[in-house]
Amino acid sequence: MTAVTETALYVAGTGTALPGDPVDNTRLGKMFGISEEWIDLFVGTRTRHFCWDLGTGTLTHSLADLCAEAAGRALANSGLAPADLDFLILTTATPDTLLPTTATVVADRLGLSHLPAFQLQAGCSGAVQALDVARALLAGGHRAGLVVGGDVTDRFLDPGREALSLPTEELVNYVLFGDGAGAAVVGTEPVGEAIAVRSLLHRFTGRGRSPGQIVDWQGVARHDAGRQMLFEDYKAIEESVPPMASEIFWELLAATGWSREDLHYVLPPQLSGRMTARITEHLDVPELREVSCVADTGNTGNALPLIQLDRLAGELGEGERALAVIVESSKWIKGGLALERVPETDCTG
Repeated sequence: MTAVTETALYVAGTGTALPGDPVDNTRLGKMFGISEEWIDLFVGTRTRHFCWDLGTGTLTHSLADLCAEAAGRALANSGLAPADLDFLILTTATPDTLLPTTATVVADRLGLSHLPAFQLQAGCSGAVQALDVARALLAGGHRAGLVVGGDVTDRFLDPGREALSLPTEELVNYVLFGDGAGAAVVGTEPVGEAIAVRSLLHRFTGRGRSPGQIVDWQGVARHDAGRQMLFEDYKAIEESVPPMASEIFWELLAATGWSREDLHYVLPPQLSGRMTARITEHLDVPELREVSCVADTGNTGNALPLIQLDRLAGELGEGERALAVIVESSKWIKGGLALERVPETDCTG
């Protein structure tokens, strides 16, 4: 269901983490033998970051490294102390290990203890799912918590493979994705960055429908002949995501009672540079300021909406409003957030 949040949910601080130097299309194209022009035209992403060395495949960062870094920045920006947190929720499609969970490793890195540490298995909609869970925990009496999202590609993009021998639906992932993490400290009081979540949408809509994306659990190391580790139905995504984004946009407006004229920013889905431009054109809201990151970061999965939120936090003025539109094409999930910077006079908590 989409509804105006009954329990107050505020973002107090945000943070992001991206590993290493950005990798541009020239370097990526040479690495995998892919045309730089094809990357520019088909995907439209300029740079991305990897937690592994392109030349050797050596791991330089783990998911826990990135999530702990982003979470630490969010906590610092919130003005809260670790002792103020009552829960941690981490969402990812690519945990470092099945056990221990990456959530508990991050909690340990941050010096947190004696609190629940949840881990959600999700894709691009994971951030809104985590915020939905956080809202329920806050309604149950908790005061503040930490939401973290991130993904890494080291098990799925193999620098030793001949990329051009891969089918297109798998090859596209070699130029589509990047690694990163984002985080947000949330609570029931308008402190810190004081961004109110006025409405939250989270809805599975893929009943009876083939997935637009598949990420196999085993990864490259246990690759069986004829079994694709990654599958991207780019045509289905191109056809389906723009109208889904429009539906989410107008549903959020209806839920809040806002009009289009009340908005200042839009955070469109971050599938790729090309797809985000296509979606934004379909939304047809040229008067709104766009907050995007995918052309610079690549598709970082669970991190994307939180990276956008971090960028928005640095721009959103007092009393200004934004809609974040989120689509996960794995099994077609709609997500979204209606956001408002609370005026300083309201920050009495």
